[in-house]
Amino acid sequence: MNAPQRNLPYYEAAGREVALFEHAWNNQLPVLIKGPTGVGKTRFVAHMAARLGLPLHTVACHDDLTAADLVGRHLLADGATVWCDGPLTRAVRDGGICYLDEVVEARKDTIVAIHPLADHRRELPIERTGEVLRAPPAFMLVVSYNPGYQNFMKGMKPSTRQRFVSLRFDFPASAREETILRAETGCDEMTAKRLVSIAHSIRALKDVDLEEVASTRLLVYAATLIRDGLDPIESCRAALVESLTDDPEIAVALEEVVLATFGR
Repeated sequence: MNAPQRNLPYYEAAGREVALFEHAWNNQLPVLIKGPTGVGKTRFVAHMAARLGLPLHTVACHDDLTAADLVGRHLLADGATVWCDGPLTRAVRDGGICYLDEVVEARKDTIVAIHPLADHRRELPIERTGEVLRAPPAFMLVVSYNPGYQNFMKGMKPSTRQRFVSLRFDFPASAREETILRAETGCDEMTAKRLVSIAHSIRALKDVDLEEVASTRLLVYAATLIRDGLDPIESCRAALVESLTDDPEIAVALEEVVLATFGR
């Protein structure tokens, strides 16, 4: 394993997740991270890759992602057909963390391609070349998804989920979230407290139909705008209200929460 990097991506631990990830790495176990949008799943993986001194191969999963996009395909180059490795294959060959972000967004037949890597075999069959790659000790598979955003068609199958050691992420406690905002943006203590208060109020709303509530990521955006001199209400309108809904009535309800905290 390479020496860990000194300049780690900032991450404020909530509990024992760093230690658990390191134990999984030491024992060549794949990791699944589940939690709401914008609570630090991707940042955590980047932090751990740097902490362990590992290359990070990130794939943003989507509806059209095919197994070939992950594994590789034959391409034409200078009049000849050549094999081109996908990000998953490169990670297996060279070592490092392959991180599949929002893995349930990928097609079911695509997800099946990772199964041999996520159990005792730690193998990647490449049907088009006839190779079967054995993952080196320096390879780790990590996936993430948002359970609250699942529907019947996009839930994670038990046959996939039970191949992983799992970590559950949630919205940070108030003090931790304030610490994150101040460390990420350099905003003052009162601004951080007010933004976290707004987020807690939005997350507690019962009569407002939101697909997603205010994430820590959006609070960081709002704090960044405020620190740069933009009016706090305007900052919250742009980073929180308009990012959470397209419905004018819901936007008014969210802005009332902002005005109750930053109102003149």
